[in-house]
Amino acid sequence: MKKFAITAAAATALTLTMASGAFAQTTQAAPMTLAAGEVTQAKEATSDTWITTKVKSDLVTEKGIPGTDIKVETNKGVVSLSSTVAVTEAQKTTAVNITKKIKGVKAVSADGLKAE
Repeated sequence: MKKFAITAAAATALTLTMASGAFAQTTQAAPMTLAAGEVTQAKEATSDTWITTKVKSDLVTEKGIPGTDIKVETNKGVVSLSSTVAVTEAQKTTAVNITKKIKGVKAVSADGLKAE
């Protein structure tokens, strides 16, 4: 009777171990697929945030540009520049050229910059 109890306990433990391994394999496939998409979105968001920060810091440090008055928004590498303060045509051109040099910038829209 004691041998049977030990054998039954061992068989049960082995069965549970194998079942949990099989369960773990089937449940991890979907989350891994979902996580890959989330990682891609996170990379895009990080990249856009980095681009915005870099453009803003470069504009603020450039002499002759009202960098603190220029709003910078980035969406999938496309940077939009806008301001409520009027800028000269030369300042607008300089701001666009500075922005285009930033790594990761795909396009620049300066339609929102009010030129004098």
